[in-house]
Amino acid sequence: MTEDSPEAPGTTALYVYAVCRADGGPALDGVSGVARGEPVRTLPLGSLTAIVQTVRAAEFTDEAWQERLTDEPELERYARAHHEVVSVVAAQAPTVPLPLATLYTAEDRAGLVLGNESARFHTALERIAHHAEWGVKVYAADSPGEDGDETARQPCTPGTPEDRGRPAPGAGRAYLERRRNLRARHERQREDSLRVAETVDTQVCRLAKASRRLRTHGPGTADGHRLQVLNATYLVADHRAAELELLVKDLRERTGAGIELSGPWVPYSFVGEV
Repeated sequence: MTEDSPEAPGTTALYVYAVCRADGGPALDGVSGVARGEPVRTLPLGSLTAIVQTVRAAEFTDEAWQERLTDEPELERYARAHHEVVSVVAAQAPTVPLPLATLYTAEDRAGLVLGNESARFHTALERIAHHAEWGVKVYAADSPGEDGDETARQPCTPGTPEDRGRPAPGAGRAYLERRRNLRARHERQREDSLRVAETVDTQVCRLAKASRRLRTHGPGTADGHRLQVLNATYLVADHRAAELELLVKDLRERTGAGIELSGPWVPYSFVGEV
């Protein structure tokens, strides 16, 4: 997708949220978008319709956008406003969402570029029609702690007060053995969790139209202390949503794994695979 970079202050640009089929056009009442005071509207593209909004070009120069990327609350506001528009349109018709901050210098420029992409848009719309995106995450079982009270359980030799509290002979070797056993147990649990992840992915793929494996999140992320072994997203037909939920429930019960299901979402992850 070709995007223009508006530079001249005081001018306007056209912000494009999504492209859908032209049948009737979606209702956009009450949707504010990223620009306060400007209506979100449609731009005809022959058999397609673009969802657009006029914005101040000065707010979307390269410098302004780079600064916004360092302002997390402001960036989140733009992302939420963009997603709100896409979601409203997608609830009414199959929709290809465009990336955040897709802009063109004028309507005729947008019409030309987007029109040249009409074949790609039609293919994507055919692909995702009556489908939604679902996320599945699988977490490894919690591992036993490595510290705990092992040292406290080390045997002590009786005798003088000075002797009490000293590890008994051989306690060091026993401690190292426990540590080796613990590491081996961790490795077995990790391997078991990876096998569960593959089982989950295989089962869900059987009812999904398409899937994508994403980068897993390690401990210390927003997912907490748990080790994530599968982070995937699936394109699932609307009429199979209940089947998916039942499958994930069954997989939880059969494997005992921590499995999270999220969705349905606008299929952002699958509109580019045409």
